[in-house]
Amino acid sequence: MRKYLIHGGLFIITLVTTTLAGAEWMFGRSFVPTEWLTDDPEAIKKLIPMGWHEFWAGLNYSLPFLAILTVHEFGHYFTAKRNNVRVTLPYYIPLWLGGSGIGTLGAFIRIQDYINSRRKYFDIGIAGPLAGFVLALIVLWYGFTHLPAPEFIFSIHPEYQKYGLDYGKYVYKDLPEGGAIALGDNLLFWFFKTYVADASRLPHAYEMIHYPYLLAGYLALFFTSLNLIPIGQLDGGHVLYALIGRDRFRWVAPVLFVGFAFYAGLGWFTVQEFHSISDEDFLTKMLNLALYAFFLSICFSRIFEDKTTPWLLALSVVLVQLGLSWLLPDLKGYPGFFAFVFILGRFLGVYHPETELQEPLGTGRTVLGWLALVIFVVSFSPHPFIF
Repeated sequence: MRKYLIHGGLFIITLVTTTLAGAEWMFGRSFVPTEWLTDDPEAIKKLIPMGWHEFWAGLNYSLPFLAILTVHEFGHYFTAKRNNVRVTLPYYIPLWLGGSGIGTLGAFIRIQDYINSRRKYFDIGIAGPLAGFVLALIVLWYGFTHLPAPEFIFSIHPEYQKYGLDYGKYVYKDLPEGGAIALGDNLLFWFFKTYVADASRLPHAYEMIHYPYLLAGYLALFFTSLNLIPIGQLDGGHVLYALIGRDRFRWVAPVLFVGFAFYAGLGWFTVQEFHSISDEDFLTKMLNLALYAFFLSICFSRIFEDKTTPWLLALSVVLVQLGLSWLLPDLKGYPGFFAFVFILGRFLGVYHPETELQEPLGTGRTVLGWLALVIFVVSFSPHPFIF
């Protein structure tokens, strides 16, 4: 009984925190104002307290988002049960930051048995993202086919009304960095915007965060793509390990991981930055570059048994990134992925646990496995959040 209370309690708390977060994204204000003394009219508007009306409206975000997350986790759960693998119910992780964040750090289940079968890893790993992905498509379809009239944005930003529906030409040019957030396209999101949505009702890219079903569906695709990265013990790692086998996975996974880290830092440091700066700034830049190489070496340290190779690999990555920045200065990665690179490299691991049974998957599972990797490709956003 106690364990059910823990799981149920965490779910209810997470429902509350995601509802709070959803309301804050929808209305562009926080339940906990952060500035009390200000003459800025925009800041004063954000101090208007939100109440129960806004909280209940936040369910339009929290219910579809948690539904996708729950379907994903129970996809793992029921498949594990069907394979006679002991597993816990989902643990939900609530996190409300008061004006930022999405209300949760996700959810996870704990597998309580040793899995010695390549096929079982495949079945359990693929079930969650496939189930969640189907529901995410439904949420996105509903969101893009039930867009309100374009004037809806004036209820969120009444100050835009003086510009009319051409507000996008005026309101963003003077905003500070981080003053507006856009959802970066992936192939699926682009498809829905281009071929499903009514173009006359489609909101400006910097205003989609106020549309709860679009935000919930987009975040679902974002986390699905992260889960399907074919590395280590991520769901995608289980799938790729089962598809190509132990020996090939042991060299494919590190290559993919280093490539992911390489992309994340691409353009973060450029050769052009070191031109025409003072000696003091040059030393600061070099120190930051050395710290960056040190960070990469930490992320790469569990790939190799010795301590020298991670350093050599990190320095090689940095040098190639700098070389590309000189040849293609507009080529940029996404440093926001560094947190996930660190978690993968230091905690989750790049390699997959070896299994005693290396039974073939069969045609059906093989097709499904490659389909899951296609889902990763169409759900992955190279620049998920644009500030």
